[in-house]
Amino acid sequence: MKLLNQFVIYSYILVLVGCQDKEMSKQMADKPNIIFIMSDDHAYQAISAYDDNLIQTPNIDRIANEGMLFTNASVTNSICAPSRAVILTGKHSHLNGKIDNLSKFDTTNVTFPQLLQKAGYQTAMFGKLHFGNNPKGFDEFKILPGQGDYYNPKFITQNGDTIIDGYVTDIITDLTLDWMKKRRDPKKPFMLMYLHKAPHRAWLPSKKYYSEYTQKRFPLPATLFDDYENRGTAARTAEMNILEHMTLVYDNKLTTKTLKELDIRDWNNLPPSLGKMNSEQRASWDSVYNPINENFKKMYPTMNDSALMVWKYQRYMQDYLGTIASVDDNIGRLMDYLDEEKLADNTIIIYTSDQGFYLGEHGWFDKRFMYNESFKIPLLIKWPNKITPGTTEDELVQNLDFAQTFLEVAGVRAPIDMQGKSLAPLLTGKKETWDREAVYYHYYEFPAEHAVKRHYGIATKDYKLIHFYYDVDEWELYDRKKDPQEMNNVYNNFEYAEVVKEMRRILKETRIKYKDSEIMDNHYIELYKK
Repeated sequence: MKLLNQFVIYSYILVLVGCQDKEMSKQMADKPNIIFIMSDDHAYQAISAYDDNLIQTPNIDRIANEGMLFTNASVTNSICAPSRAVILTGKHSHLNGKIDNLSKFDTTNVTFPQLLQKAGYQTAMFGKLHFGNNPKGFDEFKILPGQGDYYNPKFITQNGDTIIDGYVTDIITDLTLDWMKKRRDPKKPFMLMYLHKAPHRAWLPSKKYYSEYTQKRFPLPATLFDDYENRGTAARTAEMNILEHMTLVYDNKLTTKTLKELDIRDWNNLPPSLGKMNSEQRASWDSVYNPINENFKKMYPTMNDSALMVWKYQRYMQDYLGTIASVDDNIGRLMDYLDEEKLADNTIIIYTSDQGFYLGEHGWFDKRFMYNESFKIPLLIKWPNKITPGTTEDELVQNLDFAQTFLEVAGVRAPIDMQGKSLAPLLTGKKETWDREAVYYHYYEFPAEHAVKRHYGIATKDYKLIHFYYDVDEWELYDRKKDPQEMNNVYNNFEYAEVVKEMRRILKETRIKYKDSEIMDNHYIELYKK
């Protein structure tokens, strides 16, 4: 009888545990999947949901059409690796320690993938991380070393390095879909980071698009020939002007042979990715780009600076936008798969870029400044049955907010040292709880490539206040409503005296809130000197 009673009790325990396991499995299955899609240097101006003057991006636009498009999304530090560190940690650069592309990422930082993995999510990352560190918190990853190559790229994996033949944007999608089809656990929710190299410099389109895009002509930006009047020292001394600083060889794909024939001095080489092409790929490339060289040789003797500026801008747009066309195609592949496998209804899809980018505005390429084109990012989010399709949101949000957003929608408590705000209230129609007055920005990488001076600042919906420091001490204020192109610094305009006073008050409070200070500024200056 005693053995019978023990057997009954043991059987009851097994049934109870089984019920609990089933209930836990059901709870996990009900949690939303998360797909975070990020490209590198993808300007919002090059997404047709924002502006259709340059390119059509129907697949990226689908995310907005079926979800929400943010018009006031920005970064905290407009440069590649620091932006990624902010996204992973939910902390500003001065706290996570990754202030620039040169400093190492502190792997003791707790990241949101680690927390989701611990909470039962299956996690994977494919594409460009750019840290130099293997990612923590992932069940599987295949990432490009550093910047990676457009053609026949090398990937870092848990099982060693491997080279995969083909075009990088297609390959990253192939790897992603292979994982989805073969190794995704259908009993678990998943968090997938699908990270494109494109459209990072130097821009090498795929065979599918370089023939098409090199024949296109694009409208000139209104500020292409900006002379930086009414701006400060930083704008005038930055080294990212298309005419003066974009190279004919590395960027515009002329050959050194062409430049020698024209007696033009250019110390750059062709992009290294071209050297990774096989003979067939290179022959196809040369069949399109050699005629460009020949045409340039004919035109150059009669070109003045304005004509050369326009030519370089067109070449820039042809290659830059050609790489984006492949990104859009491949996002369509992934979204189609989700629809076919009936995964879309329980999956949040986020599309963004690690920062904005200049597409000839103010005569520039690259990023780094707190000025609009590099500060503002595309942000499109689809969450079926939660977001009203076709919604536009103008609240001030940042990449700082992503970590807490993902954790909240997954039902995971965020660490108290994360500094962002979950976007969930905005996504689910509870906008009245959103109370952010201003967003904070801080750029550190100076002296360095492109010579953009150190600066920090805040932006509200109406104004932007920037303080350039270190080797200068200059303030700039822009009226975002009256001067959206940021052509006139009104900091010393007496009509804005009260605005300056109020914005400086908000800046001071914001610096305290985010634990940034002059002491921290000097700390990172001293580290940079070592």
